[in-house]
Amino acid sequence: MSTLSNAPATVNGPFPVLQVALDFLDIERAEKLGQEAVAGGADWIECGTPLIKSEGLDAVRRIRSLFPQHVVIADLKTMDAGKVEVESAAKAGASIAVCMAAAADATIRQCVEAGAAYGVKIYCDTLGIANAAERAKQVEALGVDIIGVHCPVDEQMEGKDPLDRVRQVAAAVKIPVAVAGGVTAETAGAMVEAGASIVIVGGALHKASNATEAAKEIKKSIVTRQAVTPSSGGAHRRGGENEIRDILMQVSASNLSDALHRKPAIRGLVCRTPGLKLVGPATTVRSAPGDWNKVVQAIDIAGPGGVVIADCGGVPPAPWGELATRSAKNAGLAGVIIYGAIRDTVDALKLGMPLFSVTVCPDAGDPKGFGEIGGRIHVGGQTVNPGDWLLGDDDGVIVLPKGQAVEYANRALDVLEAENRLRKEIEAGSTLSQVAQLLKWEKQ
Repeated sequence: MSTLSNAPATVNGPFPVLQVALDFLDIERAEKLGQEAVAGGADWIECGTPLIKSEGLDAVRRIRSLFPQHVVIADLKTMDAGKVEVESAAKAGASIAVCMAAAADATIRQCVEAGAAYGVKIYCDTLGIANAAERAKQVEALGVDIIGVHCPVDEQMEGKDPLDRVRQVAAAVKIPVAVAGGVTAETAGAMVEAGASIVIVGGALHKASNATEAAKEIKKSIVTRQAVTPSSGGAHRRGGENEIRDILMQVSASNLSDALHRKPAIRGLVCRTPGLKLVGPATTVRSAPGDWNKVVQAIDIAGPGGVVIADCGGVPPAPWGELATRSAKNAGLAGVIIYGAIRDTVDALKLGMPLFSVTVCPDAGDPKGFGEIGGRIHVGGQTVNPGDWLLGDDDGVIVLPKGQAVEYANRALDVLEAENRLRKEIEAGSTLSQVAQLLKWEKQ
């Protein structure tokens, strides 16, 4: 079993190693994270593609100057002009240059030849390759030094991870295999056990409240080949279909709106139970104003964890009150949304049932039975289909279409993590304008 060492690993190991990906747009943040990660045991330091696109190869020069004894990777993602790009990376101070397995064989050969001429190892990334194991064997034959298995951010948001691909690629080649894409202290050990020699971590470090401690936890997971429960905060584990509710309970309506490209809330709704959060799949109702027949029937259909959302015309009288709230509470509903009027709001708060409405009034309607349960409804400028996820808090209610629920729940979590990082910088004495670099990135 590998042991921790104070000596930096070389391009030839010893393996496994922890590689920190500096995927920032500015060099100052990258340098700071690099120092924190190295203090926690990171072996290799990667100038990520966003950093190189933003700062150019000067980023590689700066990182090489700051870490003269460490392996420095230039994640160029080269697809053409292999000789030129590898040569330039080598002269900037890179130990390893990254090309893409999707590139033409001629380009990969040029990378390999330039790498041999300038003393740079060639890492070949299989990102976007359908049969990564087969392509890995082909590029290994072309002379590359490292094969990368990469689960892109957009796939991570769909709840995917690279573990199975690592296992397949490691079985197909003899050269070291690197893995990147959502790796945390909980999963790093499994990646090594599956055959990874190089574990690349970005978000789990730069989103952590303490990147040094986070690096130590990931390094421990790599060395022991076991999961380590992170204590340093920051990046959260992405989830799948069964984790949607848990993820949405961690984020706010604002986070989800941002993730959905600033999607508006259902206009006109007000939270009548401040501090209570609503998360669950929708049981939709269409009813006449004040007609509580179908609205109350929907409680039995929605069941535990569900949310009744009823279009009652947005006006009084009330189709919902204390008895309906008590019934919904007993049935285990996650909340109720009435696009219309409600009453007995004090009782709803006492019962702990999240409740939203357009207005409040003391007068109730009659159970006439007009309308339907389970159809598409349009309320407050938004469309809601049965099974769509709803997230409501004091700021409002956001509709998350069921077909996008896994991806955008995870993206909302990503928004929260990014905000946590900015919040930390503001608390350290910066301002929002400064941490967002508004002058640098405003549209020209």
